[in-house]
Amino acid sequence: MTDALQALLDKQAITEVLYRYARASDRGDLDLMRGCFHADAVRDEGHTRWPMSEYIEKWSSLIVHPARVVTHSLSNVLVEIEGDTAQAEAHVLNFTRLKKDGEKFDTLTMSRFVDRFERRESVWRIAVHRVTYDWNHEMPFAETWGRGLVAAEPDKLVRGRRKPDDLLYRAARQP
Repeated sequence: MTDALQALLDKQAITEVLYRYARASDRGDLDLMRGCFHADAVRDEGHTRWPMSEYIEKWSSLIVHPARVVTHSLSNVLVEIEGDTAQAEAHVLNFTRLKKDGEKFDTLTMSRFVDRFERRESVWRIAVHRVTYDWNHEMPFAETWGRGLVAAEPDKLVRGRRKPDDLLYRAARQP
């Protein structure tokens, strides 16, 4: 029973690393993002492979940009543990608002993280972050909040922001 319980605890710890990575990307929290990876971790997209620390630094200005609109939703998380290593697969549905040549558009992408985790000094972190892309759909920009059905006065909605302005970080400081 002890081995089974430890396996559940390990799987939960690994799953939470994946969720923290998604939160870090969505909220622009670079410290949280860095904490998901071992210092020598790499990002492998098949056509590129480079140190994760360099990847984060290269994209940091975009990750923290206050106007960035992005949401990562993780599902179908499966974790296979073998000693102090594990492989985790997570489906990632990613919504991003982009702008190219002066035109805003929305893009919906389904990808998967196929990550190698390692437990070092009793802590699970990602050692190899692999991304595979399954499909993508682009849409013209239209933010009408359900044509008024979701919010008749959208300017009064509490909107998602980057760290430290997002409700998540403000709520932690409020009673």
